[in-house]
Amino acid sequence: MDIDPPFDATALGLKEIGNLASWTVSSCKPGCGVEALRDEDTSLFWQSDGPQPHHLNIHFSRLVCIRAIRIYLDFDSDESYTPTRIILCAGTGYHDLIAFSTLEFTQPKGWIDVALDHVGGGEDGKTLRAFLVQLRVMENHQNGKDTHIRGLKIYARDERAGTGGLAVLGDAEERKAIVAKTQGKMMERGFLTEPDWMGDPELR
Repeated sequence: MDIDPPFDATALGLKEIGNLASWTVSSCKPGCGVEALRDEDTSLFWQSDGPQPHHLNIHFSRLVCIRAIRIYLDFDSDESYTPTRIILCAGTGYHDLIAFSTLEFTQPKGWIDVALDHVGGGEDGKTLRAFLVQLRVMENHQNGKDTHIRGLKIYARDERAGTGGLAVLGDAEERKAIVAKTQGKMMERGFLTEPDWMGDPELR
């Protein structure tokens, strides 16, 4: 896991797609909710206000093909509010979430890349296909109760860059292509099982 690596979304043919999603949190202190988390200013943060685990839900209205996820944490500023263990899950909704990454930290500071090497989507197996991404803060430094997360970015391929990928698959023919590849079978990709998310309902 790299912290603060050189990251140029434009050079990588990526664009941030968080604005396409509905963001919700399990709890928050007044003024420290989703707007603070989504702000470009990393001096602002989401602060939870409830029992662990703390949930952050990023719900897209269409299937998205995610190529990068980055989280900003700052132990120097947050101390006991800093997460030490985060689990990320994805699926079509809350009923079929599958864990695809577990992150563990000591004293993180800066932007942290979530590894997607094993998620199975795309030609190279590094594309996460989902409608919903959920981040679960399981533990904090020094057994802290509430948590601070100062930024979260989600990236997909930029169609305008001509890099051969689609950020949002809204076209019926594209969805059918996914069905043709996945219908009727479950594919094991490391510890992540890719479900038949886009299959047609069985009529009886």
